[in-house]
Amino acid sequence: MSELVAGTAEQLAFLEELTANGLLIPSGVPGVYGRGTAFESLRLALDSLVTRSAIDDVVRVERMAFPPVIPRRQLEAIGYLGSFPHLAGSIFSFTGDEDQAVELAEHAAAHEDWSSFQSQTDLVLVPAACYPSYPAIAARGDLPDGGVSLDLGGSYVFRNEPSSDPARMQMFHQRELVRFGSPDVVADWRQRWCDRALELLRGLGLDAQSDVASDPFFGRTGRMLARSQRSQALKFEVGVPIGGVGPTAVASFNCHREHFSGLYGMSRSDGGEVHTACVGFGLERITLAMLFEHGCDQQAWSTELRAQLEPSA
Repeated sequence: MSELVAGTAEQLAFLEELTANGLLIPSGVPGVYGRGTAFESLRLALDSLVTRSAIDDVVRVERMAFPPVIPRRQLEAIGYLGSFPHLAGSIFSFTGDEDQAVELAEHAAAHEDWSSFQSQTDLVLVPAACYPSYPAIAARGDLPDGGVSLDLGGSYVFRNEPSSDPARMQMFHQRELVRFGSPDVVADWRQRWCDRALELLRGLGLDAQSDVASDPFFGRTGRMLARSQRSQALKFEVGVPIGGVGPTAVASFNCHREHFSGLYGMSRSDGGEVHTACVGFGLERITLAMLFEHGCDQQAWSTELRAQLEPSA
């Protein structure tokens, strides 16, 4: 079980303000919240803003949508459990008989451990919205000329990372875009999106800064992977202030090189190497950054700022 990540005094005060104004609705479990009307309206407006940015891409963007679960074997094959076992969420279900069902219910009613009555299913919660797209594209055969560009929408993802920091949610929407193609095409796409994201976020009055980053790999091997990821600049993040000691990452730009194409046997008609990259926007975090920077009363925001979130902007 992951330990609770404590928030700063400023983050705790911000969380109290968010709940007092009905923007976030506590569930009783750290990092899991309901969303009030004003919060959801802002999140959806930001999602639409990303959509309008994606329309301007140099290739046709294809929309796909997947549920927030994937086959357990897919997560195993990707290697996620070797790097992030502490973040994964598995799905278990009851498989016993009637007597065991009664016993389970008795344990549950007494708030006692009833995990022994459940068995692991073939499904796990999705930790990154792009994961289902790689086998789906590989199954089509050779990539078309120019590759493939996907918009996966704002899908729910799960990370087992309980925290009193409102920006570190366990269940949140990840707006994900994915590019498949030749190495130079994919690298150029990722850089353009990094520049585009900075422009988008700064246009909303946020102090957005980009930097080379690494994923929170687990253990000694993970530290080596993180150093390698940084040295090759395979991951960039854009951070903004949300009450922490430093900026909080609200968008990431990842180059996978041939990891997923090799895993799923992706190919190009000319025989060239296939690379993939993804861009992820943490929609709740951007929403929180807006509320932190401009205040929880959106009606008090400037006319210019609110106009940027309108569909016609």
